[in-house]
Amino acid sequence: MASIHYLPKWSVAAPIAGVLILAGTSLGLGGLYSGLVAAALLASVVAAVHHAETVAHRIGEPYGTLVLAVAVTVIEVGLIVTLTLAGGPETATLARDTVFAAVMIILNGIVGLCLLVGGGLHREQSFGLHGVSASLAALAAIIVLTLVLPNFTVTVPGPYYSKSQLELIAVVSLVLYGTFVLIQTVRHRDYFLPVQSPEVPENHAPLPSVHVTSVGALLLIVCLFSVVLLAKSLAPVIESLVRAVGAPKAAVGIVISAMVLMPEGLAAVRAALANRLQTSLNLALGSALASIGLTIPAVAIISIVNGWPLALGIDAEAGALLVLSLFVASLSLGTGRTTVLQGVIHLVIFVVYLFMTLVP
Repeated sequence: MASIHYLPKWSVAAPIAGVLILAGTSLGLGGLYSGLVAAALLASVVAAVHHAETVAHRIGEPYGTLVLAVAVTVIEVGLIVTLTLAGGPETATLARDTVFAAVMIILNGIVGLCLLVGGGLHREQSFGLHGVSASLAALAAIIVLTLVLPNFTVTVPGPYYSKSQLELIAVVSLVLYGTFVLIQTVRHRDYFLPVQSPEVPENHAPLPSVHVTSVGALLLIVCLFSVVLLAKSLAPVIESLVRAVGAPKAAVGIVISAMVLMPEGLAAVRAALANRLQTSLNLALGSALASIGLTIPAVAIISIVNGWPLALGIDAEAGALLVLSLFVASLSLGTGRTTVLQGVIHLVIFVVYLFMTLVP
């Protein structure tokens, strides 16, 4: 992790500016102000991850990557929930599109970029196979149960679950993610610790003080609050832009996921460049699990309480890309060592996913 022993002025100013700009959204200042809102949202996201990283550096691995993953996921869940509540039944596919986009961005975009830049700089990188295998197994199970299985149930025609099925899947998602967190932080914590070797330097950056960590945790909460409400005010603009360019509605999910995952992606790439691929994979795979494990139960509750439809099943084209992504990930991350080849393969799949989403 980066050396964090103080709070930069920008990381304190960003959430404050976000709250002030948020107050101005009620004035209806038009399109130019929407650009300012977007800038404030991105600044708040970056500040949120910075403060999460401050807390993470204090508590150590693998708790550090867990804090980052949960912080980013809370932002994503907050965005989806607020947009769903604002849009009503018309947002039946928003959660599915956003979660699927997050999985593809993480599994192919972020992981591929980490493997490419890490392999390009260090030729070959290593990581703990047990932790990554456990992450991939849990991720494969939760993805198929939430995004694929709804297309094959008969109680309610796909891509929907019935109320009882949706309740079961929500509980199963929480159980899978909760068990993964238990394994990662308690029972088999050593599986997720960075590989120590002469080529993988230990982190000797000074720890932030208890005071700085406490302030960072408080500012993290303010950032999350700011991000959720700013995104809610920006949602109509995003949807209008997507319609204006003639892109499918699924593009909204990609925009939301990319916006939220960008800071975490940068953190993962920095770790790969520092030859700490284990940290990169902990961030990426842990975030993908948290994204599904927390988002699906949240939107399921909204759907059940309000009686709104919730489309979870992805179409055949997306299903093929998902199966390919999981299969390739199991191969490329199945030996404990990676090169630029695996990175290129993942990035190629990611480019195809983006193109096929815009040109289905």
